Amino acid sequence: MTSAADPPRRSRRPAWAGRNYSLLTASAFVTNLGSHGALIAAAFAVLEAGGDGGDVGLVAASRTLPLVLFLLIGGAVADRVPRHRVMVAANALNCLSQAVFAVLVLAGEAQLWQMMLLTALGGTGQAFFSPAAEGMLLSSVRGEQASRAFAVFRMAMQGAAVGGAALGGAMVAAIGPGWVLAADAVAFAVAGSMRAFLDVSHIPQRAPGGGMLADLRDGWREFAGRPWLWAIVVQFSIANAVVAAADAVYGPLVARDHLGGAGPWGLALGFFGAGTVAGALLMTRWKPRRLLLAGTLCVFPLALPSAALAIPAPISVLCAVMFLTGVTLEVFGVSWMTALHQEIPEEKLSRVAAYDWFGSVALVPLATALAGPAEAAVGRTSALWGCAALVVIVTAGALCVPDVRNLRRRTKQVTASGHLGSADAESPVRGLG
Repeated sequence: MTSAADPPRRSRRPAWAGRNYSLLTASAFVTNLGSHGALIAAAFAVLEAGGDGGDVGLVAASRTLPLVLFLLIGGAVADRVPRHRVMVAANALNCLSQAVFAVLVLAGEAQLWQMMLLTALGGTGQAFFSPAAEGMLLSSVRGEQASRAFAVFRMAMQGAAVGGAALGGAMVAAIGPGWVLAADAVAFAVAGSMRAFLDVSHIPQRAPGGGMLADLRDGWREFAGRPWLWAIVVQFSIANAVVAAADAVYGPLVARDHLGGAGPWGLALGFFGAGTVAGALLMTRWKPRRLLLAGTLCVFPLALPSAALAIPAPISVLCAVMFLTGVTLEVFGVSWMTALHQEIPEEKLSRVAAYDWFGSVALVPLATALAGPAEAAVGRTSALWGCAALVVIVTAGALCVPDVRNLRRRTKQVTASGHLGSADAESPVRGLG
């Protein structure tokens, strides 16, 4: 028995790290550990099957095309049904598609159309998973420590990328891409099992809406009414497209021709991941007052990897460039999540996240599919310099929007009822709008 005077038991977790947040962080670590190695494995599986740069681009586009097609539906679904159910179902689909992909590669029977189909199934799973996961994460933290919580989450997620990319590249070089794809399937199974234990019993019943189209229109109004939001999404619709073409298509080809193959390329991606960990660690301490101004300025170095591949720079220089890019890009990532958490109502988080994801990946299928023809038309070096230039241009354009420069961090956040919510509560997070 304890008396009223006994001191309360201290939790081993910080106040902002509730049960849902901890599960989401752990499962994201597992997923990223497998997925970053699988990205390398998929590209080299195509090359080992006799494909060329154009085929690598087609497989990469096969993942992003269904992602674009189903993202908005996925966001509306995630705001209608329990988000953790959407996440678990998506993980199950990813697990199945990667397992079949691995079996085909290990058997030496993988054909291009099969790899495209299985990759498309994985993209479909991600289309439903991403808005639900982002909404779940953004609603799992409260109070002034939200920025630190997002930084720690991203540090864990990107830490997995360091190990996943380096280990994946080494495994591809040592035992082939099939086993890396199989490991990714296991990672999805483990992560999905963890996400099944997310606690949503406290979530208030959502009022019935006017249907899927009404939900999409409501999300669009929330998105289009915020200039800082759509300006950044337009910026990244182009930046993500050209970076995807450089990383998914040109990077493996440059690695094969000049850097020594999958191992060095995996090492470079690992340095990028290490940079993101360092950037997330920085953001646990640094809280820039002008969130998006600081974040957007840190997007300019995203042009450096394409420039290094265009030269092509030695692997040591490429690794240094990738590390710096990871640090600065993570400053943007944490600032962006904090802005969404601060400004977007909780009940619309997944729909807004869906429009964010949709805009950010809409041009990726086109860019990756055209990467091969662009290389044939102007040469790989010119195409990579073009990627670098576009990143600089669109980032400068985003800074021309006043709301991007002026959006400020608020020091206190309250729920609609006027008091701080629990770390796991999904009550509304009201913003300036």
